[in-house]
Amino acid sequence: MTPLQRYLAEEIATDHVDGLLTRREALRRLALLGVGTAAASALIAACRRAAEQPAPATGESTAGPAAAPPGADAARPTVPITWPGPRGELRGAWAAASQPRGGVLVIHENKGLTDHIRSVAGRLAGVGYSALAIDLLSGHGGTETFADPAEATAALGSLPPADAVADLKSGVDELARRVPGRRLAAVGFCMGGTMVWRLLAAGEPRLAAAVPFYGPTPDDPDFSGSRDVAVLGIYAENDQRVNATEPVARAALEAAGMVFELVTEPGAGHAFFNDTGERYNAAAAADAWRRLREWFARHLD
Repeated sequence: MTPLQRYLAEEIATDHVDGLLTRREALRRLALLGVGTAAASALIAACRRAAEQPAPATGESTAGPAAAPPGADAARPTVPITWPGPRGELRGAWAAASQPRGGVLVIHENKGLTDHIRSVAGRLAGVGYSALAIDLLSGHGGTETFADPAEATAALGSLPPADAVADLKSGVDELARRVPGRRLAAVGFCMGGTMVWRLLAAGEPRLAAAVPFYGPTPDDPDFSGSRDVAVLGIYAENDQRVNATEPVARAALEAAGMVFELVTEPGAGHAFFNDTGERYNAAAAADAWRRLREWFARHLD
């Protein structure tokens, strides 16, 4: 399996362990990734053992009642757009700020370009940052061509990381064209957080800031080609699988001499920012949104 496929497989196994998927559904989704029954059972068992390990204490829980996602009240509308990519047409959702202070590339989770990710782009535009949410399933006709979200995830797993990075760089091209003269940033969630790290490892000096949310870093990353990017890494206390890669990220950022801050939201779990998911944590999401806005105000404005 590729590192991306392994990561997606662990996501599925963890969703089952956390009670979000039945065993049958988890096995079906793992099979779509090419994981056989015996290997899938072993993976689920390993994720179960990891989940039984106590998380380090970082403070009081920030879990709160259901609430509107941060920035929703000022969100701008998104429109579908296309542009020429390295291997064909790329698709995305564009949200224009009325007076852009900068531009942000938004990278989706492992289900593709969903309404939730479109809403993130709209919220960013609402606070002054024109945003382009890229669809990494463009080569398959776009996320909307998949009736089964599990098949969308499997298709993302088959995307070579180098091709994904090339598409992301093309997204930065399009973003720069649409907000000329403004500083640029990238933000990604879950798989998209991993893609932010990969983009930095590939070298993307056009970015002024990057905010990966709970995305594991690649093995032995070298961020020296992106040394001028200011990085805000967002983690969740109850996300041991991703948190295990935080020391790797820290060491690579320090080695590259980059400006960075790595934050762990107490009481939150993986995907806590997704207000359409069962792990949504309103208080943690609000705090992360505040930190993101402050980071952009310092490094994009």
